[in-house]
Amino acid sequence: MAPVVTSVSPAQGAPAGGTNVTITGSGFTGATKVKFGPNGTNFILVSDTQITAKTPPGTGTVQVTVTAPTGTSTQNVFFTYAQAPTLTSLSPTSGPTSGGNTVTLNGTNLTGATSVKFGSNSAVILTNTATQITVSAPPGTGPVNVTVTTAGGTSNALTYTYVAASVPALSSLSPTSGPTSGGNVVTLNGSNLAGATSVKFGSNSATILTDTASQITVSAPAGPPSSVSVTVTTAGGTSNPLPYFYLAAPTLSDLSPHLGPDTGGNTVTVFGTNLTLTNAVNFGGNPAAAFTVVSDNQLTVTAPAGSGTVVVTVTTPGGTSTAASGNPYYTYLGAPVLTSLTPSHGADVGGDAIVLTGSNLTFTDAVTFGGVPASFSAISDTQVVATSPGGAPGTVNVVAQTPAGSSNALPYLYDPS
Repeated sequence: MAPVVTSVSPAQGAPAGGTNVTITGSGFTGATKVKFGPNGTNFILVSDTQITAKTPPGTGTVQVTVTAPTGTSTQNVFFTYAQAPTLTSLSPTSGPTSGGNTVTLNGTNLTGATSVKFGSNSAVILTNTATQITVSAPPGTGPVNVTVTTAGGTSNALTYTYVAASVPALSSLSPTSGPTSGGNVVTLNGSNLAGATSVKFGSNSATILTDTASQITVSAPAGPPSSVSVTVTTAGGTSNPLPYFYLAAPTLSDLSPHLGPDTGGNTVTVFGTNLTLTNAVNFGGNPAAAFTVVSDNQLTVTAPAGSGTVVVTVTTPGGTSTAASGNPYYTYLGAPVLTSLTPSHGADVGGDAIVLTGSNLTFTDAVTFGGVPASFSAISDTQVVATSPGGAPGTVNVVAQTPAGSSNALPYLYDPS
């Protein structure tokens, strides 16, 4: 019976040949020839079921056959001549002597890398495709040759330089304060910051977003209201600390007044806590025209124009207030308008009930007859009933006033007694 080939191991190697392989099968006794495709090679008959051989030069994928006095094997067992790997670039081309940083190798025929060497030291392979390998660099010193080895051979060498890491130094933070909930972006400026392994806010680690030699951006971790030290750690050590302040979010308890004209421009006093670092005040979606910090508990604000009832919010580096507690609501009012007085005249001794008809009268807080205050009652948004005060015979102006301002004037005639 002709020899039977069941496997060859390894099943791939360099085109130049010289790969030591083991051929497994049966009926090998008396074997006279071993071929890889059309090319024969020297071999050692180990047993009736095993042959060891060194591959001849070749290309592509070829069938492995064994010939004995009983015939030649016909099984489809193949050996692939892999192309040798080539390297075109490294990124970065330098790193700390302690290693551990990620280096990307670009090139061709990189699939199935069995080793990546930095000089004589092996790197840990993280990812591997035909055109790119990422590794964790081993420790080392000075310039070294980086090579990749696959079944197709060993690549050309590219130079990687080990650099003694310098201790990082911080010069500034921006911003220097933020909310206790964290999550805000903080920029750290300094030197020797590349390759940061951690950024700490006190004992809490921040999420590193970007990292260069002179600047790092992070997402700040949460922390209690307090001052903490921010530090950066690289292979070169840990930086000097800079202070960062966690601020409690502002809270609002009340406003005075809660009503005002829809044209804005009036002054509103805002009461709450943690107001010292206020950087914005909003009435609904509209920013206040101006504001003054009176104390940590009080602001004076120039209301913007608006409509309806809105929530007033205050923003500081500690966050934005919510309407969860207190009464931070503000209602915009249209200016009052008078259309008629009924009756439009009365006795000069006063005491007559006068119906003022118009619009936007619900929040009427004063009615005057010729500048003299009258007692009144707001019946609806369109009607106020006032009791005329005494006055000299003749015509005077009647005006209604609300938090939105004074109405137009209508004439009222005092009849002589």
